[in-house]
Amino acid sequence: MVEAEEQQPWKTDFYSELPKVELHAHLNGSISSHTMKKLIAQKPDLKIHDQMTVIDKGKKRTLEECFQMFQTVHQLTSSPEDILMVTKDVIKEFADDGVKYLELRSTPRRENATGMTKKTYVESILEGIKQSKQENLDIDVRYLIAVDRRGGPLVAKETVKLAEEFFLSTEGIVLGLDLSGDPTVGQAKDFMEPLLEAKKAGLKLALHLSEIPNQKKETQILLDLLPDRIGHGTFLNSGERGSLDLVDFVRQHRIPLELCLTSNVKSQTVPSYDQHHFGFCNSERILPRGLWNNTGARVMTAPGSISVSSSSSESSSVVSSASSACF
Repeated sequence: MVEAEEQQPWKTDFYSELPKVELHAHLNGSISSHTMKKLIAQKPDLKIHDQMTVIDKGKKRTLEECFQMFQTVHQLTSSPEDILMVTKDVIKEFADDGVKYLELRSTPRRENATGMTKKTYVESILEGIKQSKQENLDIDVRYLIAVDRRGGPLVAKETVKLAEEFFLSTEGIVLGLDLSGDPTVGQAKDFMEPLLEAKKAGLKLALHLSEIPNQKKETQILLDLLPDRIGHGTFLNSGERGSLDLVDFVRQHRIPLELCLTSNVKSQTVPSYDQHHFGFCNSERILPRGLWNNTGARVMTAPGSISVSSSSSESSSVVSSASSACF
């Protein structure tokens, strides 16, 4: 099957004008090439060029290489001013793409060289959301504060405390917690205490899980938290080295899945669009009756990381049509 991005043309009036909901937008993975060029121009001493921050159309990289690209992007977004500019640009571009409801997610970072603290990082994102609203953009934006698995449980606890603080002070702008980062780092059990604390405080949970194969125990630990949404869930089903027990659990509890087709293909966690687990979730071509689709589970598509994977919310809509579920 030819990759969907080559089957085109993408930009039809229908998909351009279609109102969209974007629920899986990593801030540093949603930076457009236009904004990236501005960041690179501001930091010439870093000697970073475009090809270090994006996977071109038709190209692929490993999941590990994708995470390395995020580290490069982090070098370019090292000050509160950078984060503010990026936030505003990302929101404007999603709005131009027809997105009406957007949830950004990003891990607070400290940068000693610029004086940026984790708190000012979050405040810069919130200021970008505020200014975008003042500019009357036709988009409702919320923020999930992200826990990066690579930081470990102690940092996760700090992040949860920060999320609780802004959850109480932002009138619904900060509405939840995201668990993400390199799925090969750390163990789910190490994050149970901070995640339970977040849930107890009323924060919604969007958990990346089952992104790589052979993680049944890890996945079940996270599912036992009854997350409000699942990120990716690539290897939940038995046809992809997952488990029907996990599938049944997700269906019975009607936990929505965020599926990022282009991101998964580009990072090679799935080989192609026609072998993506969206087919398992939503099509009778893959399994009789479509195990996800006919039993109450809710599925939504998203580009995942637009700048890294050269995708968009519009292209995600073209690849597949799915229902969206907000918190």
